[in-house]
Amino acid sequence: MHTVIENLRDEFRRVADEKFKEASQRYFKEAVEVYGIRSAQVTELSKRYYEEVKGLSKSEIFDLCEELWQSGIMEESFVACNWSYRQKKQYKPEDFSLFKGWVERYVTNWAACDTLCNHNIGDVIMKYPEFLNNLIEMTQSDNRWVKRASAVSLIIPAKRGLFKAEIFTIADRLLLDKDDMVQKGYGWMLKALSHNHLDEVFDFVMNRRSTMPRTALRYAIEKMPEEYKKEAMKKV
Repeated sequence: MHTVIENLRDEFRRVADEKFKEASQRYFKEAVEVYGIRSAQVTELSKRYYEEVKGLSKSEIFDLCEELWQSGIMEESFVACNWSYRQKKQYKPEDFSLFKGWVERYVTNWAACDTLCNHNIGDVIMKYPEFLNNLIEMTQSDNRWVKRASAVSLIIPAKRGLFKAEIFTIADRLLLDKDDMVQKGYGWMLKALSHNHLDEVFDFVMNRRSTMPRTALRYAIEKMPEEYKKEAMKKV
């Protein structure tokens, strides 16, 4: 184990709050392993300890991130996402496979999924859009978090109005998925796209609202004008 990880873990254990640890579980349907540390404090510690490793190569930092992921503890996964995202200027095409592998091997809850996908994978996709087809393929996975990742990796690009065609393709492929984590993921993606393509997202929803799960529909229309929402929510 690298000394910096050992020291970081010691500090996590020292500042952990047992009451917050117990309260954290209410946000997840599945059991999660946490120290019990608030996000702002995790971010501060992540930044402080990064100072000790920032001189390492990208591959060495990614190796440390892998070690953090392997613990299965949520706060450590957040540090892994943060440290690996700090390498974004050095991202190469092969990093898509690395990050996708982290989703497949280590992600077990929505918080870890969204933190990794919104930033790390989303940034790789914007830099190397040829991997959009890989995201589309991920919709067919048996892993709920891989399927959610196929959608939430496009949240930031969607807010910028990018990749509209691929977003609609992913939403169509996930449309009838019975998993609420997947439904919320692609609904969120559509909501983000509606910032710049309101009428097209509305038409997409209206054309599918008879089969689209209500959870996904509500997420997709959340930021739409009131008259749009009323129309979309009418009984079919």
